[in-house]
Amino acid sequence: FFVLRFTMTHSISRNWKKIKRTTRMWIDTTLKGTHNHYVSYLPENAGFVSSGLLKFLFSRIKMNMDPETVNEISGDKIVVYAGKYKSYFEYLLYFSKFRKKGLPFPEIGFEYNAFLFQPMSRILRIILSHMDFLVNNLALPCPYKSGYYQKELVNGRSGFLSLIERKYFFRRFFKPGPDPVQHLIEMQETIDKTVLIVPMLIFFSKVPEKSEPGISDVLFGTSERPGRRKRLLTLFNNPQKIFADMSEPVNLKQFLESPEIQKLNVIQKSLALRRLLLDRINRHRHSITGPVLKNREELKENILNDAQLHQYIEQHSKKRDIPIYQERYKAEEYIDEIAANYNTNLIKFAAVIVRWIMNTMFDGIDVNNDEVRMVKNVSRKGPLILVPCHKSHIDYLIISYIFFINNMPCPHIVAGKNLSFWPIGALFRNGGAFFIRRTFSGAVLYSKVFSAYVQTLLKEGFNIELFFEGTRSRTGKLITPQLGFISMLLNAYKNQACDDMIFIPIHIGYDRVIEESSFLHEVEGGQKKPENLRNIVKAGRFLKNRYGKIYLKFNTPISLKEYLDQKGYDPAKMTSKQQNNICHDLGDRIANGINEVSVVTPNALVASAVLNISKEKFSYDHILSMVETYMTCLYFQKARMADTMHNHFHAVKNVLDTYLRRKLIESPDVEETDFSAKMFHINENKRQSLEYYKNNCIIFFIPAAFTALSILEKDSFLFSASDLHGGYSFLTGFFINEFTHDVEKTSEFNVRKNLKAFINDGILVPHQTLPDTYNLTSAGLRKLKLFASFLKTYFESYLIVLNFFMKYSQNSVKAKNRPNKIQSIGERMFKKKKIHRKEALSKIYFKNAETFFIRNGIRGSGDAEKIKFYSQAINRYLNCLL
Repeated sequence: FFVLRFTMTHSISRNWKKIKRTTRMWIDTTLKGTHNHYVSYLPENAGFVSSGLLKFLFSRIKMNMDPETVNEISGDKIVVYAGKYKSYFEYLLYFSKFRKKGLPFPEIGFEYNAFLFQPMSRILRIILSHMDFLVNNLALPCPYKSGYYQKELVNGRSGFLSLIERKYFFRRFFKPGPDPVQHLIEMQETIDKTVLIVPMLIFFSKVPEKSEPGISDVLFGTSERPGRRKRLLTLFNNPQKIFADMSEPVNLKQFLESPEIQKLNVIQKSLALRRLLLDRINRHRHSITGPVLKNREELKENILNDAQLHQYIEQHSKKRDIPIYQERYKAEEYIDEIAANYNTNLIKFAAVIVRWIMNTMFDGIDVNNDEVRMVKNVSRKGPLILVPCHKSHIDYLIISYIFFINNMPCPHIVAGKNLSFWPIGALFRNGGAFFIRRTFSGAVLYSKVFSAYVQTLLKEGFNIELFFEGTRSRTGKLITPQLGFISMLLNAYKNQACDDMIFIPIHIGYDRVIEESSFLHEVEGGQKKPENLRNIVKAGRFLKNRYGKIYLKFNTPISLKEYLDQKGYDPAKMTSKQQNNICHDLGDRIANGINEVSVVTPNALVASAVLNISKEKFSYDHILSMVETYMTCLYFQKARMADTMHNHFHAVKNVLDTYLRRKLIESPDVEETDFSAKMFHINENKRQSLEYYKNNCIIFFIPAAFTALSILEKDSFLFSASDLHGGYSFLTGFFINEFTHDVEKTSEFNVRKNLKAFINDGILVPHQTLPDTYNLTSAGLRKLKLFASFLKTYFESYLIVLNFFMKYSQNSVKAKNRPNKIQSIGERMFKKKKIHRKEALSKIYFKNAETFFIRNGIRGSGDAEKIKFYSQAINRYLNCLL
């Protein structure tokens, strides 16, 4: 019995061991020798069903890719994507989209369970590995402890983690457990390969959050964090509303190497990293949806409770013995007069109208996507102060439209009170416009309320669009900046309304402006017609015409914080004098920034050639030759030119054809079929139109014109660079009200630069033996006059004003009557042929000249010595242009 029992036991034991060995071998073979099979890993080949489902769900969702970030994640780095809230929708979206685009896609989802999307073979393997590990270790396998995550990431896989999730919040801070952020930090400290964490955002709507959530927000979730039903409803009904965006990546190695981070322990480092990632995500979302929208009453309360405004109202009411409620009531009325009433629904509707206008009246908008992306990225640092040049009422629409279609919040726009008439005023308010009076004179409370309103906008984080010229340019060139609003912005920054303020110089140009006729009417001395509903209705006739292209260009942003740091100014301790200097310097920088990115159009170049030609009649070949000379100068400056200038032969011909149709120029050779053989002449009554378009590009030729005129003044074929410095400086100061210039670049610098350009074009030849000395070529003399001729109109305008001062004694003519008197003198001088350019009869040039002469001590005929000095200078320069 005992022998039999022993034999049976031994046999069973041997068979059991054999079964165990066989089972172990099968398990090891099936599991490939590891228990590292987790539901958090979603393989590239997820299976036909899973791949088809993901493609069906996400095919119509747009994924915005930042090229710089794409290049960065395509390198040899460990890429981990980070979302704000835990969302399987996001995880699967990024997995599907990045895989399709051939970029690192998140196969590892930290704290995610992708069980249902696994192939059947993996599902069985996962179950088997977990059961086997549980049997052998009485616990489930952990991808953190086993080193699975680190191994897979180092071997080239990418991951995805969530920064906020309720379950894991409690687990991390009340019951310590694995933290993916902490795990990445610990991993980075032990490997050489760089970990790159890319914050990701998903948007189900561009509509900003409201301060008071609605019923739908309570029931179905907000736009930032929609509930499951809201996500699915949007996905199936309106998927084009959904889009995803990349934010600025965090280089974990660089983050950990920063001195302030090295002092922290690993838990503190993970908290700091999480805060940084959340801050970038929040700023990025803010840059797209804009700040939280508050209702009008809440906004009023914030403004009226502004500390400085509240203090002023109290002091003013006591001083004037007025009940304080009356002053507060008056302040509230001012807010109603000023404030915008931002309405996202109207903005969406307006975008459709603007798109229709662009297609009906214009040939599209020329805008650089890289520049738009630059503006979008920098908007995360602080509120944008958009400062475009102002040529047309269309300007208001263009920037807001470009922001809207590029997923950025439309800015609040500073608009003149003359535009607040019904019903346009209400529409503008809903589009983000707030209104400013032309002058604050005698309205102290109004100015305080306006300042408080602007400060509130900046505190809330709204972008502001400011036309710092104060009005549309009637001459086609940039108007001398009005710096009052910039000073107000500096005060707001000084009062800590925002951490930073980003100024963006913007050029908006047109092949042809729709307000051309009204501008010419005003330039020639006519009264400006007030904006009203009747004029808006009349404007419908413009829809019948085509106005060419619109050019929108953004220059490098100017960070106010960085600017003040470079200058060594502490905003809190800034004196009034320092603030005034900063204001003027900023104005110059912005104006120069706008001019730098201005686009030169064929219309502008041909208008310049036609007006600067020395003969009454001209041919296509003659104009083409002049245009080519101007283009050589532009190429040397690396100026931006319209795409149509690539074939300038065709562009010049098209413009001349257009000018003929519009009767800006005329041709007696009506029956001549050969365009090159035709002769043209200017329609004298249309010179102001040509002058407007010439001025669109004149800023690029002013330094060359000053240098050319300084050479011509020497009346010698041999000269040195130092001979020109005095003349250049004089002309810069003389036309200070006409043309902006970079104050940081000296006359010596500008002269030397233009001499190089003239050598490049064969106008000058360096002397063989004498240093810094140049010979003027025979062809160069003609070309110098082509550049210097840009100034002839201005000299004639200034000569007219000088004749006014020569004729009338100080205070003998009232200020309001001066424009008519000057206009009358100019018309007489033109008839007597003392001046030759009809476009010199410009009330705007007259006003600038009057301002210059008064500032330089000429107020009437009694200032004979100074009048003689400037009269001789002007006539000397005009003689050089004969």
